[in-house]
Amino acid sequence: MSGNSNDTSGQGMIVNPKPKADNQDWDGDDADRADRLRFEEEQAMIREQSEARAAAKALAEHKLAENKLAEHKATEAAKNAK
Repeated sequence: MSGNSNDTSGQGMIVNPKPKADNQDWDGDDADRADRLRFEEEQAMIREQSEARAAAKALAEHKLAENKLAEHKATEAAKNAK
């Protein structure tokens, strides 16, 4: 390889394998729509799971409160029976 500045062998050049027009990622293409749909579905599933956990927790707390109230009533009834 010669050391002159007129070297046109192409070594060291960055070459894009596709023409620029074919290499563009346009907003709104099918892949982008599929990604958005998948993301929205995942977010909906996460919301549903979160709501289900919150409902289960509220139900457990409600049952615990009912049990405490029943225990309190039983204790009061036993005190009044004496």
